[in-house]
Amino acid sequence: MSKIEVTPGMFSKVEVKPSLKTTITMAITGLVVLVAFGIFGKSGDVMFVWSDSRESLQLPHWIVNSMVLCTVVGVLLLAMATAAFFYRRLNKKSPAWLVIIFGLFAIMALLGWLATGASQGVQMVFILSNTLVFAIPLIFGGMAGIMSERAGVVNIAIEGQLLTGAFVSSVVGTMTHNLYLGMVTAMIASGILSMVLASLAIKYLVDQIIIGVLLNVLVIGITNFLHSVWLNNDSSHLNFPGTFDRIAIPLLSDIPVLGQVLFNNRITVYLMFLIVPTLWYVLFKTKLGLRARAVGEHPLAADTVGINVGRTRFWWVTLGGMIAGLGGAALTIGNVGSFGREMSGGQGFIALAVVILGRWQPIYVTLSALLFGFTIVLRVWANQVSPGVPFDIITMVPYLVTLVAVAGFAGRVRAPAADGQPYTKE
Repeated sequence: MSKIEVTPGMFSKVEVKPSLKTTITMAITGLVVLVAFGIFGKSGDVMFVWSDSRESLQLPHWIVNSMVLCTVVGVLLLAMATAAFFYRRLNKKSPAWLVIIFGLFAIMALLGWLATGASQGVQMVFILSNTLVFAIPLIFGGMAGIMSERAGVVNIAIEGQLLTGAFVSSVVGTMTHNLYLGMVTAMIASGILSMVLASLAIKYLVDQIIIGVLLNVLVIGITNFLHSVWLNNDSSHLNFPGTFDRIAIPLLSDIPVLGQVLFNNRITVYLMFLIVPTLWYVLFKTKLGLRARAVGEHPLAADTVGINVGRTRFWWVTLGGMIAGLGGAALTIGNVGSFGREMSGGQGFIALAVVILGRWQPIYVTLSALLFGFTIVLRVWANQVSPGVPFDIITMVPYLVTLVAVAGFAGRVRAPAADGQPYTKE
């Protein structure tokens, strides 16, 4: 058999043609903001509060009429949708910055509309801080999905990996009074779960979707059982670890708005800042990442040049599971402070949507996760500032955003060519 040369350019980027769905979704969103929020929106002023009481430099509040704000933003959104249409006519993909700015303006209009007339206004530091906190499990789950699927293994078990990490970190952290040990053991436990997934999928060629679903059901059943018969009996000694202390970085934490959000946080947030760029660099700038992408795109070519396909997939899936376990730890000792039944709440499945929306790119996946983190915060915040909106509708927001984002903004994405396909030597 003749050898096939594997070069960095073969698997560097996934080309995506311009999508008409994205342009239509942007146009519809702009019309909704202009008409429903602006022209026929709430009458009254909205106050944007940009500084936290802990900041040394206080920025002035911004008070603006809600109808005027939403009308102006609606016009800007339609202008950006028009720009996206012309990009498509020129057969060019809309630049990422255009979509990001579009999303930020749409979010500002939504916040202004909801907080019209509210005395507390829009507390930007509170919203941004909690958006980051709620997005952390999704980001780590998304990184796990990237590592598995770039190597050719579909990881449906992210939900179970998050739940495993949450359970183990809470129990170990409580029993040892050491949260860092709880975090490490959570990563190990989720890594072991991922080894089961990898072994069955790679060596025994079991259907990867079925394995993932079964592992999720298994973890949910085990953790629910242990929570009922064990943790509830002595929760103070088994399920009350507390949370990591916040670590303020001198000078940087004093930056207005972003200082308290980015540089006065827990260790799980700082680990995210380290893991995301590191994974991006390893995937796209190193031979190790090239090999992983090779076995996910063309395992036969990788095998021909001497890359061990099975071993590569096994370790990437395992390491990805360990990162998902870190996301589970972020749910408990990084946020809530104790374990609850099924506390992952479907975030593992949302992480899969985040991976698709972010097109298997760590940076884009992180931005997508932040969007979903915002929807979770919105579910809580909107009930405080706008009690007239039905609670059931607000509860549906994260899942509605998932559907709209994947269907409307993901476009024609292409997963790694060998994703989900078992590989065996002929």
